[in-house]
Amino acid sequence: MAKLTKAQREWRPGMPKKRRSTKVMFASTVLLLEAFVMFFATLAVFGLRRGEFPPAVILGVGIALCVVMIVACAFLTRPWGIGLGWILQLVLILTGIFEPAMFLVGALFAAAWWYGIRTGIRLDREAGERAREQAAWEAAHPDGSGPGQQPQSP
Repeated sequence: MAKLTKAQREWRPGMPKKRRSTKVMFASTVLLLEAFVMFFATLAVFGLRRGEFPPAVILGVGIALCVVMIVACAFLTRPWGIGLGWILQLVLILTGIFEPAMFLVGALFAAAWWYGIRTGIRLDREAGERAREQAAWEAAHPDGSGPGQQPQSP
């Protein structure tokens, strides 16, 4: 039998499910897409500039950046995780030194990162407000009766 996670061991029937952060989901999506782009950019630089840079360095640095972008997704819930993401945005833009098209690609991804973080924060705040209002309503109406609902019979 598979080993249960801490959350699975502590779960009891009727426990509310913890909300996932929309900001973290958006940021993870952007970082994963950047990892794919970084992989293909590495292949492009490998094919176009193999004579200027050692192939092992091109592949090593490119694949390492891909892995860092993927691993950074795991740290987005930490206070410094978003800062790490901004640093990776800057690194992606700076890869334009080796392949000029990456200046544009990096800038576009930085804009997507900014928009995802900004929108995710707003959506998380709105979801928190809705959850507080729902909890207050449920506390005020413990029998489950409300507008458009029929009272529950015992």
